[in-house]
Amino acid sequence: MAETSDTLTPEWIVSQRWFRSKQRPVTSVSEADSAPLRDGSLTVLEVAFADGGDPHYYLAPVIEGREPRDGDGVWRALVAVIADEAELSGRRGHFRGTRASAMDVLLPSTPGAAALDERRLGVEQSNSSVVLGERLILKLYRRLEPGLNPDLEVSAFLADVGFADTPALAGYLTYEPEHGQSAAAAMLQAVVSSSGDAWASMLEALVDSPESGIEMAARIGDLTARLHAALASRPEDPDFPSGIATPEQTARWRAGAEQQLAQALTAVSGPAHERFVSLAPIITARFADTFGASAGEASVSRIHGDYHLGQLLRTTDGGFTVIDFEGEPARPLAERRAPGSPLRDVAGMLRSLDYAARSAETGAHAPGFEAEAWLARAREALLAAYGGIGSHEGRLLAAFELEKACYEVRYEANNRPAWLWLPLAAVERLAAAG
Repeated sequence: MAETSDTLTPEWIVSQRWFRSKQRPVTSVSEADSAPLRDGSLTVLEVAFADGGDPHYYLAPVIEGREPRDGDGVWRALVAVIADEAELSGRRGHFRGTRASAMDVLLPSTPGAAALDERRLGVEQSNSSVVLGERLILKLYRRLEPGLNPDLEVSAFLADVGFADTPALAGYLTYEPEHGQSAAAAMLQAVVSSSGDAWASMLEALVDSPESGIEMAARIGDLTARLHAALASRPEDPDFPSGIATPEQTARWRAGAEQQLAQALTAVSGPAHERFVSLAPIITARFADTFGASAGEASVSRIHGDYHLGQLLRTTDGGFTVIDFEGEPARPLAERRAPGSPLRDVAGMLRSLDYAARSAETGAHAPGFEAEAWLARAREALLAAYGGIGSHEGRLLAAFELEKACYEVRYEANNRPAWLWLPLAAVERLAAAG
């Protein structure tokens, strides 16, 4: 395999926010495949690890030995490939574009792609996003994972069942290797006219008017209920089943939660690790009791999977649009596609409200703002608008919140150590709540 340019080195890829395996030392980055695109290439990078485990594959558009800049035309070229349902041939596979029905409205003429301005968004998570002509947004999936991508799958399903509060799907790009399953490489959607995400709007509300933040929480609860109703609207669909949890499903929930706890334990050190060790038996028992009692009672369906304030766009009419159905990037693809409890999404949003409130309390906030008091009201507003939570659901919701806090500990330890205090404190509170 050819070595990559000086830009695309192990040091470079480890420094990227979208690189998912920061705990595994990288030994080499090499070119696994490459297809010509514009004046550069669409390159598949093979990342090898010191632990000898299977390599991971990442996608990197390259022009003149670097990633594209706005105006280079690479992003426009990718839009044209999708709109034309064209194919880009590499040495060991090819990229294939597929258009969706919304493309007819969003880009009536394929040559029109050449006139679109390119504006790459500064926020980098598990993918890279580029706005084109303030009309389309191209999401480049950095990690190439074989199999159906839930972001594409769920977006197409919601469009089909008429759920309007998510961006319209215009098309997508897949990478199809000579051997093995295809992987999603990019998705093209409509740009939603918005004032930013709900995270920024909530922080602004906690400075200007915490009461408006309570109203936002209620709107989010209503949106979440409608989203879950849409995802459960075709129980006969084998890819979007809904029903009541089986013992096998709840056993997987328990195992997954225990794994999050174990990974959190290994992610922290010093006093934080010691605190975690002392809480681990309590948390483990909580997971066993709650998930064990959920079989035959808890509802299951496809869910968002990584639901928080940053996954909602604040629309110009004051409502919200749901984005990013990829699920938690650290979880395996099959797990992210599996039916789960809708309460997992609710737990994720409640944890996000906690992040917003405690961030505001330690930073900019309205006079007299107290995170604990505000959170109690915001939680009540969200859950009431969602339709209410029964006693058993309340225990299950609390277990999912605890699991999510463990996930957050690992995430912050690996990506934003300065934020580690927040989920650590949450784990202690949730464990003590009983």
